[in-house]
Amino acid sequence: MTEKRWISETLFDDLGFRIAYEADRVLYEMQTGHQHLVLFENRRFGKILMLDGATQVTTADEFIYHEMMTHVPILAHGKAEDILIVGGGDCGIAEEALKHRAVGHVTQVEIDASVVEFSREHFPEFTGPVLADPRFDLVIDDGIRFVKETDRRFDVIIVDSTDPQGPGAVLFSDDFYAGCRRCMKAGGVMVTQNGVPFFQPGELADSVAKFRRLWAEGTCYVAAIPTYIGGHMAMGWATDNSALRQTAPETLAHRYDAAGRFPTRYWTPEVHRAAFALPRFIADIVAKP
Repeated sequence: MTEKRWISETLFDDLGFRIAYEADRVLYEMQTGHQHLVLFENRRFGKILMLDGATQVTTADEFIYHEMMTHVPILAHGKAEDILIVGGGDCGIAEEALKHRAVGHVTQVEIDASVVEFSREHFPEFTGPVLADPRFDLVIDDGIRFVKETDRRFDVIIVDSTDPQGPGAVLFSDDFYAGCRRCMKAGGVMVTQNGVPFFQPGELADSVAKFRRLWAEGTCYVAAIPTYIGGHMAMGWATDNSALRQTAPETLAHRYDAAGRFPTRYWTPEVHRAAFALPRFIADIVAKP
């Protein structure tokens, strides 16, 4: 009888615990030029993609992360036409962004071409609609170099990064955020993946401090995503337009209708507004900088 394989998330080794998933079937495993990648099936979470021991996406709950990372900034902005995604090799963010009628162009910058090719094969539900859309432009490049050098300007920047380790570490740096500020249009907004505050408070506090050195407002909003163990997940928020965070649910509902009223499974106008109401311990983390 073949022994079952359990695959561990090692992200929190320094805190003294791991989360392990039973691999019903390993679909793909490789060491790319930048990171270790493994895709496997689990009976509860479906397909699970891990990079360097950190869970990136599962087919069971990806909709929460992708909807909240995408629809919150685009609908808060209200007039977003040009979107930049840094990272996001699975194309889940791009797939959500392209649902918006008013979005004219989505540029995705991914450092690892093999991740995109891998996703083309294993996540066709994301990549199929995206790669066939003429509004989508894939750039294989280092994200920090792109934001420093590009002539393009963006209404919304979405940083769909790994945690601050390996090739993703630079996407939490002052230089990277300064590059994002440089290529953002007036009135624009940036959102970032900022981990689980209960276990990673320093990551969130550090990012917010950097945001506030570059933008008038730096804070976060939250969502509950089962895969990202530890309770709330934080999405960083940086903008010079503090009114964006205060957009009323009625206004959001009107913008959602105008965007095409595409189906969502987590995002609603009410959830959108409530996501900025931070639990006290997260509000205290954000207040520290």
